[in-house]
Amino acid sequence: MKQLQGLLALVEIAAAGSFAGAARRLNLTPAAVSKSLARLEQQLGVRLVQRSTRTARLTDEGARFVDKARDALRLLDEAVTEVSQTAHEPTGAVRISVGVAFGRMWVLPALPAIAQRFPRLILEVDLDNSRVDMVADGVDIAIRGGSVPDAGFVARRACKLPLVLVASPDYLARAGVPLAPADLDGHRCIQFRSSNGSEAPWAFRTNGRRVAFTPRPALVANDSEAVVELALAGGGVAQCGLYHALPHLRAGRLRLLLADTHDPGAREFVVVYPHRQFLAPRVRVVIDALLAHFRETADLHLQPRDLPASLRAVAASSARRVRRTSVG
Repeated sequence: MKQLQGLLALVEIAAAGSFAGAARRLNLTPAAVSKSLARLEQQLGVRLVQRSTRTARLTDEGARFVDKARDALRLLDEAVTEVSQTAHEPTGAVRISVGVAFGRMWVLPALPAIAQRFPRLILEVDLDNSRVDMVADGVDIAIRGGSVPDAGFVARRACKLPLVLVASPDYLARAGVPLAPADLDGHRCIQFRSSNGSEAPWAFRTNGRRVAFTPRPALVANDSEAVVELALAGGGVAQCGLYHALPHLRAGRLRLLLADTHDPGAREFVVVYPHRQFLAPRVRVVIDALLAHFRETADLHLQPRDLPASLRAVAASSARRVRRTSVG
């Protein structure tokens, strides 16, 4: 046990890639981390980490030893958690980073109940659509749409993120209802631009094949809520997440378009956290509570095909009205 600090230092240096990163994880100074590692190396008689001014790299011996160290710390953490979890409430701050729209709609409503259940926790929420460096920014839990940042993290699926095409009734009354993907060429389109500057094409299923359509946008926004707001204001046809549009579809403020041919995609929201087998109980209970909340929220598991027929039929009837008007 006297080399516990050295084992902790080694594992966190391997995860963070630097003494400074390991120090942030352990809430120590870089000098303290360096001393703990040096004592462990002295006892073993072998160098485990090659140091430089900015980075730290495991030696071959260190790479072999770090796996054993992780196993030892995991077993110790499990034993301590098992003994203490019934006697002590999770305590401390848990920092959560989540995209703005998903956070407002689906994460914030869950937090008061979690805070009430664990009164010694402090839940800190960052609503931000930009890419986050969990280690450098001190984030415990990130919730994002897309893939896992790297192999040093764990991702657990919160829900799928199907996409839909929508427009306001006011816009459709003026411009008509597109009945096929080719009709979109004659419409004003609202495009989402991601943080890296890219604009994703819209996809359709035609004769069993997936066909990409790149809209010529009249309006562009880098926030998913802004895309929906522009559609609500009559700006044109927009592609957005079903869950962002769902309240407006149900209220009749937006109409669903081309539901039979539009490809909803395979994106999903994931809960991401550092791959530490000795995960702090304060973080673990929040992850478990959020995942339970997502599982129990029925709207998060809807697909476009699950929507009531009335929402899909509205667009068809509007199209008939517009066509009759234009012929007359």
